[in-house]
Formats: sequence, structure tokens, C-alpha cells
Amino acid sequence: MEENKTTRTIEETMEELEAIIEKMEDRESTLEESFACFETGMKLVKECSQRIDKVEKRIMVLSEENVEEYGS
Repeated sequence: MEENKTTRTIEETMEELEAIIEKMEDRESTLEESFACFETGMKLVKECSQRIDKVEKRIMVLSEENVEEYGS
């Protein structure tokens, strides 16, 4: 279920999270299956959070550079 982090986009990761949620909502999943889905989902959430934080930092740096170069 888990794929290489460097080849997956944030959107693809979110889609995978949605699929995991759907599977966990399936009443026929065993407790072990649900736990495995939960564990994978938490790893994906962490990955998304880290990648979004990185993008936000890049935006802040670019914004600061823009202000320095062109004024307010």
C-alpha cells in the first residue's frame, strides 16, 4: 500500500488517505486490518504535513525576497 515518498505527489497521498479511510469504515475489516490502515494513514499524514510545511517555508522565503527586491 505504501509507495516511495519521492514519487508520490501531495494530491496522490491525499487520495491514498481517502482510500484508507474508506477501508477503515468498512465494517468487514478485522481489527488487525484496521490497525494496519491506521498506522499507514498516520505515516501518510506525517508525510503530507512535512511536505506542506516545506512548501510554506519556501513561500515565506520567496515572499521575503520579493519584499526586499521590490519593496512592500
